[in-house]
Amino acid sequence: MKQKNIILLGKGWLAIKIAEWFKDTHNLVAVVPDVPEPTWTDSLTEWAEKNGVPVIGSGDYRDIDNDIEIDLAMSVFYGKIIKKPFIDRCGSIINLHNAPLPNYRGVRPINWALFNEETEHGVTIHKIHEGIDDGDILGRVTYPIYPEIEEVEDVYQKALEYGWLLFKDVASKLDYALDNAKAQPTEHTYYSNKQNH
Repeated sequence: MKQKNIILLGKGWLAIKIAEWFKDTHNLVAVVPDVPEPTWTDSLTEWAEKNGVPVIGSGDYRDIDNDIEIDLAMSVFYGKIIKKPFIDRCGSIINLHNAPLPNYRGVRPINWALFNEETEHGVTIHKIHEGIDDGDILGRVTYPIYPEIEEVEDVYQKALEYGWLLFKDVASKLDYALDNAKAQPTEHTYYSNKQNH
């Protein structure tokens, strides 16, 4: 597989694991942390500074130097909506979403799955289109959840572990996965910030 220029956007332990993988296998050009970074998880900024990877300190993907050629950008729990000019600038742009798309597009998918008493949940890697979490799917994995006894934190921990397994699988055949991504069914569920629980 040809080395790609990679930009990673996001936060936390899984973003760092994925950044490490890209640094070892491709050219990790920069990371864009979700700013302010949460204090309850590891800092992507600290990891990047220790490993000599440039950081976009503003946390705004639009501040990436326009001279940088981006073969692939990947979002891992990055909190901002990515707009069309940046999508068009990237050879490919993908997202890791904490839900089994097309179900639970939008925010707080784990909270909603538990609230709705689902018995399984999942993680999806998909292309980023202009809509929210509606891009073609590169890979998806589902796992059991137990709403009677599990809290959001328990399921989130599972999502990290299954997300890492899914990423390694998709990344090991990345070009094929990008070329063969499948469109999502039109029937879906979506939750916005206006719906609070």
